[in-house]
Amino acid sequence: MLILLPVALLLGGCGLVGFLWALRSGQFEDPDGDAARILFDEPSQRQGRS
Repeated sequence: MLILLPVALLLGGCGLVGFLWALRSGQFEDPDGDAARILFDEPSQRQGRS
């Protein structure tokens, strides 16, 4: 317990810091646009493939 509790708190804190960093850097700005964009090929990508 003496090792498990501090490790769990440290990992939880790292996860929280990572989430807050992603939130501030704009990773969650347009989730609907990203969800729709993955369904369609863009013309510039099709030209490069054979």
